[in-house]
Amino acid sequence: MSTNGSSETGCRPEVRPSNNTCSQRELSVTTSAISMTFGIFSNNLLGHLINGSLVLFVYSSQKKWESFDPHHVICSIFGVCMVFFGLSPLLLGSAMAVERCIGVTRPIFHSTALASHHMKRLLGLTWLLAALVAVLPVLLWRPYKIQSSRSWCFFHMEGAKDWLDMLPPLLFSMLGLLALLLSIVCNTLTSCVLLQARLRRKHHCTGTSHHIEMICQLLVIMLVSCVCWGPLLFHIIMLSTGGKDMPGSVTLLMVVRIATWNQILDPWVYILLRKAVLKKIFMLLHSCWGPKSPHPHCWQRGFLHSSMETSHLAVGLSKCRCLSDLHLPDRAIKSIA
Repeated sequence: MSTNGSSETGCRPEVRPSNNTCSQRELSVTTSAISMTFGIFSNNLLGHLINGSLVLFVYSSQKKWESFDPHHVICSIFGVCMVFFGLSPLLLGSAMAVERCIGVTRPIFHSTALASHHMKRLLGLTWLLAALVAVLPVLLWRPYKIQSSRSWCFFHMEGAKDWLDMLPPLLFSMLGLLALLLSIVCNTLTSCVLLQARLRRKHHCTGTSHHIEMICQLLVIMLVSCVCWGPLLFHIIMLSTGGKDMPGSVTLLMVVRIATWNQILDPWVYILLRKAVLKKIFMLLHSCWGPKSPHPHCWQRGFLHSSMETSHLAVGLSKCRCLSDLHLPDRAIKSIA
């Protein structure tokens, strides 16, 4: 009887309810994260296609804006696209950081109040805000200006006449810096909470490695956004408030090129910063530059031995479950004893 009771307590999983709640929590967090990630990817893809097509058209026309754009329509469209596809990744990254922070620190509130349709609305509002900032110079009759390189259009910043000339570029820069600051705060708080929970062994969900992998991706994306967009945002502020004493046409073109790296590096962060990919890269580098093993088939034997142990363990657990679920009569138990 004592052995039967110990097998029952040892073989029955007692953490099923917590695993179910953890799986539901991970499902809600993963669904919202996928929607936000899809928004960033689609925004970067459209930004490359539309802005790249406009640049190719300008270069194919030999930068003669007076001939192919006498009414200043293409320049306005070019400027709107530059501002919209530039500000959207920053706002989406900050919204993704806030959503992840709420999902880790307040999981019950996240699963009840932040459903998938709420995240879709937030995604639409983020794009709407970026579109309003992009269209604001046209609405204020402060059109976009052809820059000194004559290959692109952007805000009219040098020699601003009044506060209406300064408002669109300053609003663009302030929103971008606010999004970067919000991403830094939320990602730092989320990382601290996850690391503290992991060290104290209070987080028993099976998706702990998935959460930490996602946090690493967000931290690297935050770093890439700060490095790429920080110089441009501060330079726009200095150009808008510096007046005529701030010549910066060449510097502006350079920091804009640095900012375009963000759309290129963002997808590679999600592709490369995964546990399986990093493990394969490490094994490839180790096989190329690591010390050569004198016994090349030892790892195969070790893998075969570990798989055999795993299979024996699985068979033992299945027998244990079968014995625990089998209800023997009292006479059979006495005869066994």
